[in-house]
Amino acid sequence: MAVLERRLPDEQATTRLGGDIAAALRHGDAIALRGDLGAGKTTLARGLIRALAGDPDLEVPSPTFTLVQAYDTRIPVQHFDLYRLAAPDELDELGFDEALAAGVALVEWPEKAGDRLPTDMVVVELADAGAGRVARIRGPDGAVGRIGRSLSIRDFLDRSGWHGASRSHLVGDASARSYETVSLPGRPDRVLMNSPRLVLGPAVRDDKPYAVIARSAQSVHAFVAVARLLRDAGVSVPEIYAGDLDQGFLLIENLGSGSFLDAQGAPIRERYEAAARLLAFMHERNWPDRAEAAPGVEHVIPPFDRGAMMIEAELLIDWYLPFVTGRPASEADVEGFRDAWSAAFDRLAGKETSLMMRDFHSPNIIWRAEREGHDRLGIIDFQDALIGPAAYDVASLALDARVTIPPDIEKATVDAYVTARLAASVTARLAASVTARLAASVTARDSASAAAPFDRAAFDEAYAIMGAQRNSKILGIFVRLDRRDGKPLYLRHLPRIRDYVRRTLGHPALAEVRDFYHRTGLVEEPKS
Repeated sequence: MAVLERRLPDEQATTRLGGDIAAALRHGDAIALRGDLGAGKTTLARGLIRALAGDPDLEVPSPTFTLVQAYDTRIPVQHFDLYRLAAPDELDELGFDEALAAGVALVEWPEKAGDRLPTDMVVVELADAGAGRVARIRGPDGAVGRIGRSLSIRDFLDRSGWHGASRSHLVGDASARSYETVSLPGRPDRVLMNSPRLVLGPAVRDDKPYAVIARSAQSVHAFVAVARLLRDAGVSVPEIYAGDLDQGFLLIENLGSGSFLDAQGAPIRERYEAAARLLAFMHERNWPDRAEAAPGVEHVIPPFDRGAMMIEAELLIDWYLPFVTGRPASEADVEGFRDAWSAAFDRLAGKETSLMMRDFHSPNIIWRAEREGHDRLGIIDFQDALIGPAAYDVASLALDARVTIPPDIEKATVDAYVTARLAASVTARLAASVTARLAASVTARDSASAAAPFDRAAFDEAYAIMGAQRNSKILGIFVRLDRRDGKPLYLRHLPRIRDYVRRTLGHPALAEVRDFYHRTGLVEEPKS
């Protein structure tokens, strides 16, 4: 049983505490508010509900007479006031269990319910303390730990010059990271990045956890270090205004909300082409494999090696194969899968490598129409960057996991990248030739040959292999998010990802992978 204590000097602090608790809530949480009349329970409840709603002016009446009031917020919340409850068994008629199943339950006067409330509720007790109040929060370690982290974010904001700022949920992703918009009157909004240190989990192979083999970033140091590399290279990434690297908090620039989609949710071809040209610009540069996250703290950018590629792809047979076939993968399945992919990975030897963003697709790129050139594209997700095949990020963009990309826009995106690379290759060779003539140190022919031309055939092969590997991984991840993590909404993306896999398997380099997928029923064979 964890316990927290918070001083609340005034009513605004009580309201903010409600918002800070709201930032930590998950489906199924139950919060009990205890305290005498006038202790601030309703004030805290209003702050919590308004924060979940993202509306500081939302009307939140006290449900003293109705006993319960429901709100359709980011996480649905039902506000119970049991002061007038005649008997504990009346709680059943109010639908308390249904409220927990649907979202969050917030309960004032929980003592009126007797023993009918869950024993694992979070209890927030408010009491007078001098001119203000004190809040004592106790409950299960997990839930109180989440609230404690949210309160640490509040302390970080106070230390960073954002005392009293309002916080509103911006987005969370499939990882433990989350983001909030932080606001103060008269100041531009900032983004709060909450990136706890990665929990590595048990060893799965060669005494190493999955995250170590897959080369996942383990702390926020990676974001800071790669941001510096990208910014120095002329790529638009968020400026970092303040950070607590030990806790994993960053206060960063809000690059805006411009989308790659039109009003109907369809991809805008020109924006994908612009992003492809930005990748071409980035891939013309030689990137180091390490960067400074803080004075004396260096982040090593790992390679996207065979072990990382394979263990990612294996998510397909670990999770997706049982999902579509109704049986676990056999030893023969695992062996056949690894043999087929090993043959494909062999073909990557000698292919061009670069700095890989790893998730270079529309949710992580902000379109800024008021800017020009590459500055129109703000890149916000790169903490998992690796050194690996340059074609990977092109496949990530052109086969966008969150948007259905028709074949013609995929082709236009790839063509925009290739055209930019070919043009840069010609320019580099001409520059090398001119430099050699001026220096008179080598012949023009020798200098021109030193600038290797862009190899379209090698790129196409790497693009197909990386596109198939990435989308095989995603099929496994989306099923895992449903089966293990209780997030069924990810399953709606499966038809799109299956189609992407089919597109990539047409390349001759993937013949063995294609045969395995057809043989095991992972992908249907095309009808003749």
